[in-house]
Amino acid sequence: MENTIKHAILDNATALLGTTVDASMIQFQKTRKDFAGDTTLVLFPLVKLAGTSPQQLGERIGTFLKDEQQLVTDFSVIGGFLNLVYPTSHWLDTLRSIDGDTRFGMQPAGSKPAIMVEYSSPNTNKPLHLGHLRNNFLGYSVAEILKAYGHDVVKTQIINDRGIHICKSMLAWRDFSPLNEKGERETPANTGMKGDKLVGKYYVEFDKRFNAEAKTIMERWANGDFEGFDKTTIDKYVEFSAALEGKDEKAQAGIQDKIKELAKNATNILREAKDLLVRWEGRDPEVYLLWTTMNGWVYEGFNETYAKMGVDFDRLYYESETFILGKDLVNEGLEKGVFYRKDDGSVWIDLTGDKLDHKLLLRSDGTSVYMTQDLGTAVDRFNDYPNLSGIIYTVGNEQDYHFKVLFLILKKLGYSWADACFHLSYGMVDLPSGKMKSREGTVVDADDLMDEVIESAREMTSERGHLEGMTEEEKETLFRTIGMGGLKYFLLKVDPKKRMLFDPAESIELNGHTGPFIQYAHARIQSLLTKAGTIEAYDNTELEQSEIEIVKQLADYPKVIEEAALSYSPAVIANYTYELVKLYNQFYQSVNINQEADAAKRAMRLTLSRNVAKVIASSMGCLGITVPDRM
Repeated sequence: MENTIKHAILDNATALLGTTVDASMIQFQKTRKDFAGDTTLVLFPLVKLAGTSPQQLGERIGTFLKDEQQLVTDFSVIGGFLNLVYPTSHWLDTLRSIDGDTRFGMQPAGSKPAIMVEYSSPNTNKPLHLGHLRNNFLGYSVAEILKAYGHDVVKTQIINDRGIHICKSMLAWRDFSPLNEKGERETPANTGMKGDKLVGKYYVEFDKRFNAEAKTIMERWANGDFEGFDKTTIDKYVEFSAALEGKDEKAQAGIQDKIKELAKNATNILREAKDLLVRWEGRDPEVYLLWTTMNGWVYEGFNETYAKMGVDFDRLYYESETFILGKDLVNEGLEKGVFYRKDDGSVWIDLTGDKLDHKLLLRSDGTSVYMTQDLGTAVDRFNDYPNLSGIIYTVGNEQDYHFKVLFLILKKLGYSWADACFHLSYGMVDLPSGKMKSREGTVVDADDLMDEVIESAREMTSERGHLEGMTEEEKETLFRTIGMGGLKYFLLKVDPKKRMLFDPAESIELNGHTGPFIQYAHARIQSLLTKAGTIEAYDNTELEQSEIEIVKQLADYPKVIEEAALSYSPAVIANYTYELVKLYNQFYQSVNINQEADAAKRAMRLTLSRNVAKVIASSMGCLGITVPDRM
């Protein structure tokens, strides 16, 4: 309708405004809720051309659209805005159009260029945790939204399967795993423990031993025992100790942290872990076998967790493969003068001219860092998918600086597509108990949290009843659908950029701004439609204002998908769907649809309900959430 009104004004611009106008000057916006109207024409761009007041111009255009064109049934001028009311027939036609489109709101598949979305990207030294849940749900949802908007999408992850952190778990398992009666160390097979959790257990064990050894070293230094330590380390300790005198409490704490870090770097256990990394990069057979074995355990655990999450990937990349290309790129950058080598053999890039700092690319022992791997991964991906229009990296906001540097280095290496890389930065997830720390074993395990919300959904649903006639398998599917729907919705309804506090109990509430609230509306409509049977055709019938408001909300769905796709924000769709359900619930409570005596009105209301359910299923599908037909 807006396009029809726009063309009517353009075609009659000389009579209305005294001159022709550019189409860009005809601008519409949503009518404010406190005013009557279905759309609002912004008058300010046209007032100067017309040489009259906004009130006079609004009256002129409104009268023209109502009396001459019969496009609106009423209008009002508020300041510089013309609020327009559409005839009921427009909304009936809109409902019919929505009803006839099975993919309503979605753009044709492949109508937009290919784009890659990276998410999850875990380390293979620990299981997935609460932070990974927000990451996976966010990345997967963005990928589905981009698909709905017409993009070809490649869902991917980079598995961080090498590095010092991996070597820490490897060393701890090799040296500290107890032997059973068969002389075997702990494995997933002989303990029944999930592989990623077993490896994570030894990552925590390494940190305990690491801190204990560092504490012993600090005690020895405090007692004047420096035997076995190199002169540089001893001199540094003496320097820090001397600096403690005369400092206030805050300054002393900072110096003590430096002493602790110095002690950690002097530990034998860290030195051995670093040696493992050097041997791994040198393809030492013993180390490589240990690495492949433990990573294999982790992959099996991850796959089980991903299946429970309901996420998948089209292509996997491994840091153990892409870091090699990254090293080649570093050598290429050295030849081009983009990078420089220090006297100790380490390789850096000077970004001070870009108001950043110096960034390490290769350590002095030749081993690579995250940046090396990420350079190789980016180039590898564009080589594999040359038609990509861009890559979206779903990574927490603590890595904002890393990605700023990554994209800048790629650009300096001559890759023009670096401008098409985007960091989808999201806020951390907090719990009432505080922050999580994986090294200390205080993370909230993803599997445990998913099991918790599913169990809560089981208890809530069982208490309510309404499960008659369902098999045990159907019940378990329903509990999982409600629990995971609540978890996903809670983590996605908040703008990705915002830090959030997660409350598991609140996430599965049937009332309020929750996933189960929306799921229940879908189930209620399916029950209504089942009882109604065949929906008859209808011609003209009067729409009540509550019904018009629902059709309006439905009609906004294509724009909502577009906004969510362009902003990479599932929260846009989550909040839209919540508002749709609230409107429908208010309507549903005010009428008895199946008892309506007017056959045409009953058919229209059933059609309206059917399309609310269709859009709920579609929008929640964009969030990776399943909606049940019974609840």
